[in-house]
Amino acid sequence: MKADTPPTGPADPACPPKLPAVAEAGPVSHALSRVARLHRIAAGKALKGVGLYPGQEFVMMHLWDAGPVRQSELIKAVELDPSTVTKMLQRLEQAGHVRRRPDPADRRAVLVEASDASCGLLAQVERAWGELEGHTLAGLDEEECATLLRLLTRVETNLCTETADCPERRAAAES
Repeated sequence: MKADTPPTGPADPACPPKLPAVAEAGPVSHALSRVARLHRIAAGKALKGVGLYPGQEFVMMHLWDAGPVRQSELIKAVELDPSTVTKMLQRLEQAGHVRRRPDPADRRAVLVEASDASCGLLAQVERAWGELEGHTLAGLDEEECATLLRLLTRVETNLCTETADCPERRAAAES
């Protein structure tokens, strides 16, 4: 078979070779949504190996960086539905990765923090994300990786502005 000849047999449904007709009006948007979906699946597989569900790593990353935070602040920081974060925290607490306690400054508020036991998890998450990065960028050289990051950052800024859903804008509006 020649290199430019499409393979015969059933197509892989996860990676269809042809753009749907309706998506022809937005081929980049279609590609971004497909890449985001596939990246999330790959991240889920990587995280399963460390005992986390997708999204929980963002909660842990924030807690490792920020230290103890109010649960309400954590919800804002990870930009997820409060009920989703509450469920994540329940699972993470049961696994011994986080602790919740009343805020001494305001007993109505709850402080959430990474447990000492989560230090081992930090190294595992870092390794899983590094492997995911390697798989994601396989075949790209340094310059292409830098260009991709620059372009994705610009796209994120465009979407952030369009949706008015920028953490920076929300923080300024709340001040």
